[in-house]
Amino acid sequence: MSVQQSAESGESGGAGERGGAGDGRAGVGTSASTSSGTGTGVGTAAAAAVAAAGAGGDSGGGAGEDPDEGAKRPRKKRPFWQELPILLVIALLLSLGIKTFFVQAFSIPSGSMEQTLAIGDRVLVDKLTPWFGAEPERGEVVVFRDPGGWLEGTTTTDDSVMGSVRKALSTVGLMPSADEKDLIKRVIAVGGDTVQCDAGAPLKVNGVALDEPYLFPGSTPCDNDPVGTITVPKGKLWVMGDHRNNSRDSRWHHNVTGDGFVPVDNVVGRAFVVAWPLSDWSTLPVPDTFDKVPAGAAGAPFEAPPASEALALAGVVPVALWGVRRRRSVRKDR
Repeated sequence: MSVQQSAESGESGGAGERGGAGDGRAGVGTSASTSSGTGTGVGTAAAAAVAAAGAGGDSGGGAGEDPDEGAKRPRKKRPFWQELPILLVIALLLSLGIKTFFVQAFSIPSGSMEQTLAIGDRVLVDKLTPWFGAEPERGEVVVFRDPGGWLEGTTTTDDSVMGSVRKALSTVGLMPSADEKDLIKRVIAVGGDTVQCDAGAPLKVNGVALDEPYLFPGSTPCDNDPVGTITVPKGKLWVMGDHRNNSRDSRWHHNVTGDGFVPVDNVVGRAFVVAWPLSDWSTLPVPDTFDKVPAGAAGAPFEAPPASEALALAGVVPVALWGVRRRRSVRKDR
């Protein structure tokens, strides 16, 4: 670039020399012009070099200060052994949340629900809908907490190391529940329903005989534990196992204690699918026979209040009626 600028300056000098023809000082002018042209070429070349160097310096300085270039630098990743505990904690929290509010796995410990559920099956229980006020319906298979005395003599304690590990894993939902205070049965009747359970006859709910294809082969509806006719109190459930001859359900406890009802508040959730083993995978829908059952009464028959409450009520009612009549008479006088 400096060579080109020097040549152009030389041409300018030549023009000066021609312009100075006839002048006695033309040679000097030519020499000065040539010298000046050469000097200009050198100066221009030096300026260009300095400018180029400055541009290079600015470019280098800008590159060093560019924030985008620093942002593009890859982040230093943590070693896997540092991330593993964090991932485990997150997994445990998610599992605990799902088990508490959404779905929980339960293991079937007995044959009271055969042939629908076999011993060792794992079922998934819906725990979400009860949070929105949904209540168990006839025909559903539900898991519920012991109402009191249903599991006497059947509980066992595993104090081994593996037993403690299983209990800890089931607490956070990583294994099926090993809580032996939970039971699983089929809801036969709800509050207000009338159940007829007589030997040698089909099971009836609100006067309708149930067709029960889910019963274990050879089981009878009520022969081993008939209870006659009972009405389910409001807020309670009447539950029975599908293997009737091998199930201590509402019938057995009603005959022993006169109760046998399960409070709705004790229900953990509805079992909706058999998840394990895969060979037994199946859903647990409500049998069609329950669609034919009409609605029962509004609730259990009226229960007389205790003597003290009855006396108080007997005293309050006349006073209330007297107050109403007095107010009416006052209005008429006005």
